[in-house]
Amino acid sequence: MNLKSEIQEAVKVAMKSGDAVTLSTLRLLLAALHNEEIRLRRDLAPEEIQRTIATLSKQRSEAIELYRRGKRDDLAQKEEAELAVLKRFQPQPLTEDEVKDLIRASIAETSARGIQDLGKVMKLVMPKVSGRSDGKRVNELAKALLSD
Repeated sequence: MNLKSEIQEAVKVAMKSGDAVTLSTLRLLLAALHNEEIRLRRDLAPEEIQRTIATLSKQRSEAIELYRRGKRDDLAQKEEAELAVLKRFQPQPLTEDEVKDLIRASIAETSARGIQDLGKVMKLVMPKVSGRSDGKRVNELAKALLSD
């Protein structure tokens, strides 16, 4: 069963159980996937579905942070509940050590000598960590490793 089918099945389960938060979150996800399919004029590949889920998750994380700063814990809790639903459909995140290993392998593969080669390294690393690690954090780790 592909990921989109799993999401559609989870919608049915949420409907039957009366779980409003899960149902609304999954419907939002399906709408985002549908919009992306319309934009691309084709069915999405599994990695594109993962990228869309990662985007929605990142939006929720940023909203949580902003709501916490604004002392709106009620809205932050709603976003956290939605984030938990989205995380069920994401692959296991990479540990920092795993990301560093991938960066080191890319540095060796590109024969990178310093920070000026950051673009070459990131170009190789990002497809490998897509959806499993935050790009900003990968960039920081790559800069640190290239500076050594």
